[in-house]
Amino acid sequence: MERAFYVLAYDIANPKRLAKVAKYMESIGERVQDSVFEAYLNPPELEKLLKKMERLMELKEDSLRIYNLCAPCRERVRKIGIGQVTAPPGLTIV
Repeated sequence: MERAFYVLAYDIANPKRLAKVAKYMESIGERVQDSVFEAYLNPPELEKLLKKMERLMELKEDSLRIYNLCAPCRERVRKIGIGQVTAPPGLTIV
């Protein structure tokens, strides 16, 4: 099953919830900023993420944004400073 590229950005009000969300995000993607991750997910993985976040977050206080970037859009990502755009699974950039 093909994976799509996502940028996941969150703002969690409570430090305890923040730690839980961050730990889960670290298990599925690459941290590129404090509260921003890049991940390659297939539809079942994305659905699992959504359900997990609904359980972990307080929906009236917290926020999660999920941006799906197509391959041509991913190639046009611009950055300044350290770090690289997360490579697709199975691809290593040396």
